[in-house]
Amino acid sequence: MKKRITTITLITLGLISGCISVGEHRQAVSINEGERVTVGTVQKEIKVGMSGAEVVASLGSPNIVSTDEERREVWIYDKLSTETAYSTSKGGISTLILGWGGSIAGGGGGSYSKSTGASSTSQRTLTIIIKFDKNSRVRDFAYHTSRF
Repeated sequence: MKKRITTITLITLGLISGCISVGEHRQAVSINEGERVTVGTVQKEIKVGMSGAEVVASLGSPNIVSTDEERREVWIYDKLSTETAYSTSKGGISTLILGWGGSIAGGGGGSYSKSTGASSTSQRTLTIIIKFDKNSRVRDFAYHTSRF
């Protein structure tokens, strides 16, 4: 008796999941900037003549409070931020082969998978120096920022 294959059906199911780009990974792990003290905050809100309470309302409490040679207060905000981000994803393609007809029945398949990811670390510094006069009003201020 002669074996005969009447129909062989090949079905490939492309199951691609979890594939996003490195740029999308970085965006997914970015930190919310809403509560952060920035140079823009200093430039926009700190003015000569402000009271200490107004400065605290804008920037929060200083890290260091000291006095100068004339015993006037000097406030220093010294901020250091280290940001580390890491993100990965995996994706792949799976295949399913089915056979029908004659005396052949069954199936098999294979798969291919790949992973991708991104990591980054950066540091930022912001130093703000606010000098007060003898009436506890801002007489001068300066700032310095760096990112590396």
